[in-house]
Amino acid sequence: MKPIYKTAKLIRQRIENIPVGEPFSPTLLLECGTRASVDQNLSRLIKAGVIERVARGIFVRPEINRFVGKVMPEPLKVAETVAKSVGAIVQVHGAEAARCLELTTQVPTQSVFMTSGPSKRIRMGKMEIRLQHTCQRKLMLAGRPAGLALSAMWYLGKTEVTPTLIEKIRHKLGAKEFEILKSATSSMPAWMSDAIFRNEQKITHV
Repeated sequence: MKPIYKTAKLIRQRIENIPVGEPFSPTLLLECGTRASVDQNLSRLIKAGVIERVARGIFVRPEINRFVGKVMPEPLKVAETVAKSVGAIVQVHGAEAARCLELTTQVPTQSVFMTSGPSKRIRMGKMEIRLQHTCQRKLMLAGRPAGLALSAMWYLGKTEVTPTLIEKIRHKLGAKEFEILKSATSSMPAWMSDAIFRNEQKITHV
């Protein structure tokens, strides 16, 4: 088999192993060939209708819903894919994290994520996804419920993060995840770790 056809076959096989609706970047395919050959094959697969470009440098095997047609990937998955392509991580923005944990009733109007990588704006159809660079300290425990709570606390700030709010977080996370959150107190600002400590003291004396 000629190298050009072997590369095309390897790329096609690799893409077929990616779940439908799961976004991916060309960096995932570089083990199959050069960047130029990967880009060429991606263009061919787009024309053939096998994959779609959902944002610059982000592709997907389209998921089809019989009621609404093509379903776009979740913004978080797109953000994670973009970040992973440059060796970075992402965390849900504190405003969305607070909403998910029912610590606020406000609903964010934009898809914003915190990242260890560079700040970036991603256009996905009519939607804009924003990646905002932030310090590693605010990205601890990213990708798990305890990290969601940490992000929410950073967003809510010193005046809102009280022992009462910590109690709400405790119930939302469950015992195991709350212990993981507590394990990160050494990297938290004093006002945050103090709120957790005071909540622990309150429970101990009940």
